[in-house]
Amino acid sequence: MTTAPVQSVARSFALLEALAASGGEAALASLALQTDLAVPTAHRLLGTLHHLGYVRQLEDRRYALGAGLIGLGRQAVPQVADAAMPLLTGLEEAFHETANLAVLDGDLVLYAGQVASRQRMRMFTEVGRRVLPHSTGVGKAMLSTMPESHVRALIERTGLPRFTPQTLVDPDAFIADLRRSRARGFAADDSEQEVGVRCIAVAVLGQGQPTALSVSGPAARITDAVVPDVVAALRDSASQLAGMAERRPRIGGD
Repeated sequence: MTTAPVQSVARSFALLEALAASGGEAALASLALQTDLAVPTAHRLLGTLHHLGYVRQLEDRRYALGAGLIGLGRQAVPQVADAAMPLLTGLEEAFHETANLAVLDGDLVLYAGQVASRQRMRMFTEVGRRVLPHSTGVGKAMLSTMPESHVRALIERTGLPRFTPQTLVDPDAFIADLRRSRARGFAADDSEQEVGVRCIAVAVLGQGQPTALSVSGPAARITDAVVPDVVAALRDSASQLAGMAERRPRIGGD
């Protein structure tokens, strides 16, 4: 059941997001303008956030993100992200391309971990960013493990917006692509999210929520010739991560 958002809560988060978009600090008038709030309203909400430790005020009266957000952020990162970091590092070292960990957060893909490529031309997605799953390798890898009825319900809610000429926007074509991904054991984003970027991804089982690993980079470097090696490395990393989940202590277990 969905409920209408509480206005003051929505406005408070809008102010925090505006602060983040401004590089972590901004003046009151700027924040009010960005969030379409009256200055007194923005001032009152920022005062509450300051009292709670989620915002701090600088000597020049500008506002900045507070340390209280750090603990929340750490708790929000899926537990699998810490376990995956050595594996992501290994993938980047093997292929010199960006390695990603993502989970399905509601109907969206959440990038939970990343080791960026050392190369000057590289694929980069901010950790914490959420995107629609249909145009990403990690999204398709995760959806390929789900019942098709669930996938159809998801894409009916989100739609299949076109981001590039290669984006799959027909539901039946998208489902057919997921079937191919399931059959071959990996998914691919071939310039479907961003022109010229290719992403190879595999699902990670046993995590409690849909999870996937990927290697992403310029299509000119992630060629058909290197894809088999990338897939083999991703499968090995996914198997190791799944094994870690089996050994992870369960809350409330014996």
